[in-house]
Amino acid sequence: MIKKIYELAKQYEAETARFLMDMIRIPAFSTKEKDVCLCIKAEMEKQGFDEVKIDGLGNVIGRIGSGPRVIAFDAHIDTVYPGDLSLWDFDPFDAHIKDGKVWGRGSVDQEGGMASMVTAGRIIKELGLDKDFTIYFTGTVMEEDCDGLCWQYIINEEKIRPELVVITEPTNMNIYRGHRGRMEMQVHVKGLSCHGSAPERGDNAIYKISRIALEIEKLHERLITDPFLGKGSVCVTEVYFTGPSQCAVPDSARIHLDRRLTWGETKESAIAEVAEACRLAGVADARIEVLTYAEEAYTGLVYPTEKYYPTWVTPEDHYGVVAGVKAYKELFGKDALVDKWTFSTNGVAIAGMHKIPCIGLGPGNEIYAHAPNEACPIEHLSGAAAFYAGLIFELAN
Repeated sequence: MIKKIYELAKQYEAETARFLMDMIRIPAFSTKEKDVCLCIKAEMEKQGFDEVKIDGLGNVIGRIGSGPRVIAFDAHIDTVYPGDLSLWDFDPFDAHIKDGKVWGRGSVDQEGGMASMVTAGRIIKELGLDKDFTIYFTGTVMEEDCDGLCWQYIINEEKIRPELVVITEPTNMNIYRGHRGRMEMQVHVKGLSCHGSAPERGDNAIYKISRIALEIEKLHERLITDPFLGKGSVCVTEVYFTGPSQCAVPDSARIHLDRRLTWGETKESAIAEVAEACRLAGVADARIEVLTYAEEAYTGLVYPTEKYYPTWVTPEDHYGVVAGVKAYKELFGKDALVDKWTFSTNGVAIAGMHKIPCIGLGPGNEIYAHAPNEACPIEHLSGAAAFYAGLIFELAN
């Protein structure tokens, strides 16, 4: 059966690449994914999925099978903007094939995973591998803006709770089983404005926030390290201030913090560390805020969530990881590298918040995510499709 799965994935390789190019040609920035979602829905219907719908947040949800075991494959289908077009050698949305790769924005991050998933669904259905399974294939929205919001909606509102979710973010065709969490915070301080010619009459908010920023730099060096996920980190990424004029002492200031959380770090511990940094800076009255995401989806729905995205790890001996490693070896004739992502994924909600085990394998190398001249090897597209179908076969056995 594994050999047949591999043969079908190669047989459908050109169609997988074609579907990826169809998606790339439709710009799909966060909160603006409607047209690409309709494209994905049409492709799933064309490939004979048992059910396809678009939920209230705008996620595309395809289903194959109606068995007792529930498995899901996920790809976020929004992309970042192209950035400086002068850094691209071609129009980012002019999808094309060259040197054995599909080129264009979203080819790696991460419409390539979506294309491979749909081909896997076709193979699973064709070979009858869905007998014991209900398998969902989710094309999820708004991940680039707010990782995991889509799956909070799927779990809480659609009441879909799989036993295992396969994340198809790029892994360079390795198997991943976790990554650091993250959170977004701001630190606010108040000052007292006065004329800039006599600054001693006021209380300069920029000086106060600067002292805090320097303590945050020291805090980064003290953060703990996990042997698998690596070190936690914190970075000041933006500085803001207000004041009556450029000839006045600023009356307020704030900094934005990008906090990456390794195993053992939590929202509460991260807030406490920043509070201590403020105390060490001599600004005990600083206010720490964990930000909220409340943007409107393309459907018109606002589904607010705190910008805290928990750390997650699936144990190496979990049956999903074990089945993935076995499927990989049988398909490709070599051992899989089992590792972790550097960046964040929808796993923060699926595994981090809702404790549903996740594993990951995706086409493309994550170093090309968000980069100009993004391109995904076509052999990765068929390889990933084979892996997804092969994993279902191994889980059944």
